[in-house]
Amino acid sequence: MTVEVLLGDEAVALGAIHAGISGAFSYPGTPATEIFEYVERQARAGLEVYARWSPNEKVAYEEALGMSWTGKRAIVSMKHVGLNVAADAFVNSALTGVGGGLVVVVADDPGMHSSQNEQDTRALAAFAQVPCLEPRDQQEAYAMMAEGLDLSERLDVPVVVRIVTRLAHSRAPVQVRETPRAPNPLRPAGAMSKWTLLPAIARQRYHRLVELTPELQRWSATRSGNELTLRGRRLGVLAAGLASNYLTENLTPDHDLSILHVGSYPPPVEKIRALTTHVDRLLVLEEGYPHLEDHLLGLLGPRPGLEVLGRRSGHVPRTGELTPDLVRAALAEEPWPALHEALTDLPGRPPMLCQGCPHIDLYQTLNLAMADYPGSQVFSDIGCYTLGALPPLLAIHSCVCMGASIGMALGAAEAGASPVVAVIGDSTFAHAGIPALLSAAKADVPLTLIIVDNDYVAMTGGQQTMLTGERLDRLVLGLGVPEAHFRVITPLKKNQEDNLRVLREEIAHPGLSVVVSRRVCIQKKAPAA
Repeated sequence: MTVEVLLGDEAVALGAIHAGISGAFSYPGTPATEIFEYVERQARAGLEVYARWSPNEKVAYEEALGMSWTGKRAIVSMKHVGLNVAADAFVNSALTGVGGGLVVVVADDPGMHSSQNEQDTRALAAFAQVPCLEPRDQQEAYAMMAEGLDLSERLDVPVVVRIVTRLAHSRAPVQVRETPRAPNPLRPAGAMSKWTLLPAIARQRYHRLVELTPELQRWSATRSGNELTLRGRRLGVLAAGLASNYLTENLTPDHDLSILHVGSYPPPVEKIRALTTHVDRLLVLEEGYPHLEDHLLGLLGPRPGLEVLGRRSGHVPRTGELTPDLVRAALAEEPWPALHEALTDLPGRPPMLCQGCPHIDLYQTLNLAMADYPGSQVFSDIGCYTLGALPPLLAIHSCVCMGASIGMALGAAEAGASPVVAVIGDSTFAHAGIPALLSAAKADVPLTLIIVDNDYVAMTGGQQTMLTGERLDRLVLGLGVPEAHFRVITPLKKNQEDNLRVLREEIAHPGLSVVVSRRVCIQKKAPAA
């Protein structure tokens, strides 16, 4: 074994490489982005693994499933809301099963550092009825990739590995194997009975999935990583994933706590029962939803004589990330002494668009155009340009999910609102905006769509976008957008008067219009020779 210092994301990626994957698939999304980027760098350096960005998470998942169909091992990685996009393929793949091992790595974002919600992927794994692994540290993140791929092939189901932001984006030394596992040979599946989910076949496959539940429970019950230590009866702690690390930071060698670490789902029921019958009070520590806590409470509440403490009881905050300090408070321990007084008079520093960003020039011009319509709002989407919602621009008024700008604008226009304007980025348009624009073009709905084409997925690290420049233009026109109301502008101060005229004309047009605001991301623009 050798030792490397790795981000949690990098540990996941290297663990997958060493476990013999033949492909990695993803769409950029913090905090998962660095998983794919690590594999991609290795592929560019000569590693024989397919690694190319996908236009969205659903396509990425289907590509990984297709590689699994050939008998090869694959991983697909995404952030938690990305699994919503891939959910159709994900849930159905639990029925088809796999060929080669298939692991979906999902990075949840407790505290919403860069996300719209705090959803917990463990709930979606349970919904799909597939196993889920949750590492407590970078070493387990590395090891669980091999465990997950092996388990996937043994049980013939996809396996979820769930990590969280603090693990994804922190570094630690990791022991790694010196000799990677060889990739699987190419063995394309041919059996219609497994992969073709016609109702008659799907019913059989669902019956098989349900019958797998006892096997999943036996696996979790006997898994060595679910460690139970029985000591005192005063307090037991049920700690999942990263929460186990926070608990360990608060323990002294002579502590009297009884502890069960959970790193797999379905949870190890017999070990949980052994812990709960041993103690009088049980503290549940987990990132995200009160997932284990709700399992314990069930419909009727805790068993007589056992007090369950956690997010439901208020002993742990219901929202946001766990921290070692929050865990210490839940243990009723005195706070650690502070090294210095807390600074309370620091000015707020909200995120902002880069100086020279093309979106600034666009929004300043758009604000002038919208001043002609007091009270009107602009639907927007997810990307750098979402920062236009903040002062001093205050140019956009919604951000819900990928592609929602066009869909919401379409619904508002159909309801009779006027004028209706939407803003979407080039990558987000390719990800989830095309179907809504197709609908708008079919009915010539009166709305103006502004596509901000800066040539990159700039918010998540500057990946190359799938659809930009002339290819974007041809696709938009091919969807049926009237050529007379398809305009391209360059957002620069010197062009503001001309750009304002274009925006005013298209916003006033009583039908569908599309304006492409095209200028390369300032962070990616090549320096002058």
